[in-house]
Amino acid sequence: MNRPLIGISTYLEASARWGVWDLPAALLPAGYGRLVREAGGLAALLPPDAPELAGSVVARLDAVVVAGGPDVDPERYGAARDPRTGPPAPERDAWESALIGAALESGTPLLGICRGMQLLNVVLGGTLTQHLDGHAGPGGAAGVFGTHTVTPVPGTRYASVVPGDCDVPTYHHQAADRLGAGLVASAHAADGTVEAVELPGPGWVLGVQWHPEAGGDVRVMAALVAAARHGHV
Repeated sequence: MNRPLIGISTYLEASARWGVWDLPAALLPAGYGRLVREAGGLAALLPPDAPELAGSVVARLDAVVVAGGPDVDPERYGAARDPRTGPPAPERDAWESALIGAALESGTPLLGICRGMQLLNVVLGGTLTQHLDGHAGPGGAAGVFGTHTVTPVPGTRYASVVPGDCDVPTYHHQAADRLGAGLVASAHAADGTVEAVELPGPGWVLGVQWHPEAGGDVRVMAALVAAARHGHV
């Protein structure tokens, strides 16, 4: 069986060191590629590029993953910067917004992870909570890597993939506030934080607030790969 090609956006770092090298680099935690392979796909890294090329890139892919990373610039959703919001990453914001737009326009299956879910919400006109006060569960808290439980919303795509409560690996201090056009919440944390969003309809569009690449649960990525395979027989 052919393995679908899954493009994953990358971190753009001004300086990265390996061996004798200390250079600007486009990086991605190895867990993303591992998760795609375990789900039956082929991973392709997508370094930030000119936003106008996003459509051409997405046209060559079977699905898109927008990875986690730095905070989305609040200017993109018309908010003043909270002092606890991290520094802007304008190249990533522009490139990944274009990737999301191209995937939505073409019907290419799309998965947003943490920042990727938040940016999907912003692209569709939503807003973000810039800092979660007291967002904590067993083993996890805002801005601290840990785990907490998410509960699916019955009848959603996410619930069809993960039908019950699930402990997920998480690291975030921001979250969706007002949902973007068409998006519905498909999972919540115990404190009510939106932990997954999706677009109802024939296309496959899902965002999760946690980091599946940091754990062993392959179900969400396997659902993306299945959607990619179905759309590109």
